[in-house]
Amino acid sequence: MSRILTVVLALSLVAGLCSAAMAQPMGGRASFEDGRFEDARQGAAQLDLQLSQGVPWRAFTLTDPARLVVDFREVDWTGAEATAIVHTDAVSDLRMGPFRSGWSRLVAVLARPMVIGQAGMTVAEGSGAASLLLRLDPSDPAAMEELSGAPQDPRWDLPPASATADRRGRDGPLRIVLDPGHGGIDPGAERRGHSEANLMLAFARELRDVLRRAGYDAILTRDDDVFVSLEGRVALAHDLRADLFVSLHADAIEEGIAHGASVYTLSGDASDAASEALAERHNRDDLLAGLDLSGSDDRVANVLMDLARLDNGPRSLSLAKHLVGGIRNAVGSVHKRPLRQAGFSVLKAADIPSVLVEVGFLSTARDLELLQDPAWRAGMAAGIRDGIEAWAIEDEALARLRRQ
Repeated sequence: MSRILTVVLALSLVAGLCSAAMAQPMGGRASFEDGRFEDARQGAAQLDLQLSQGVPWRAFTLTDPARLVVDFREVDWTGAEATAIVHTDAVSDLRMGPFRSGWSRLVAVLARPMVIGQAGMTVAEGSGAASLLLRLDPSDPAAMEELSGAPQDPRWDLPPASATADRRGRDGPLRIVLDPGHGGIDPGAERRGHSEANLMLAFARELRDVLRRAGYDAILTRDDDVFVSLEGRVALAHDLRADLFVSLHADAIEEGIAHGASVYTLSGDASDAASEALAERHNRDDLLAGLDLSGSDDRVANVLMDLARLDNGPRSLSLAKHLVGGIRNAVGSVHKRPLRQAGFSVLKAADIPSVLVEVGFLSTARDLELLQDPAWRAGMAAGIRDGIEAWAIEDEALARLRRQ
């Protein structure tokens, strides 16, 4: 009989909720083999994951909403389907996917308060196959709140640290941060085998190249299928001392029909109910990806950001208008109400003119077809470039007036 190596997270460590465990030094990438989330005794729920090999892992819970988060270094989730795994009403949603470079994440949104009762991984010495068994016990909101929390590293959810970029000179090229939405564990909208995350990454790469050929310094917030938090995207733009921030999306709507591009700027009051719902859904993706956003409301910081936006709000709106004009001239495919406002968290870089471009709608067959057409994407990229160029000329003229 092959010897089985077993590691169990001690309950005292689980209570700390920032523990990692491994059976032995492990390397490489594990593959998902099978999994089941089902009811256990006395109101508990149990997760049983089968992996091709053992990998370092850790588990913790979060609240608002109640979630279980399990990180792996790392797992290929190909073939994993939430509907095939979840067999308990204790779990209302399940997501799996890449989280950041070298790490994968599983997030279970819980229907009621629960805490980790026991967790352990067994690794077969012969085959190396691994089984992670994790039990969630029923709890109450106060107890779960006390035992929950993200890992101690406060920058876990941010991109890897990089040196702060030099501030460009007055005559240097505009530095534009392009933000392909979603990624990794958060695929965004999905239709007919296509995900918003992958389509926007492909388009962002093409747009970056178009902007660079025009003489701009264009940089992506992500250049792979990885998750970057909304806070991390804004932080990266600040670290890079960006002159512009352009977030790229292609959403889907569940009711009605929408097509064509639209450009959003930040506002506490959405321009319409659809825009408000869209912003709420985008902002909620960070929660569903397992981020702890508790305690993030800093009133003093919010006041300072509001003051900064007094200057950059009009600049963002002007950029949005020029982008709509550029896109309309290049491809003609714009929404009937192309200029919109909503409270997108990713647009809260107070000192950087920021817009969110909905390139199209995956829920509309024609838009989905266009998003897959290289010639159409080239036209869309050219339209965005032209809009930025027109805005830059106007903004520099206004800047000279302000300096006078």
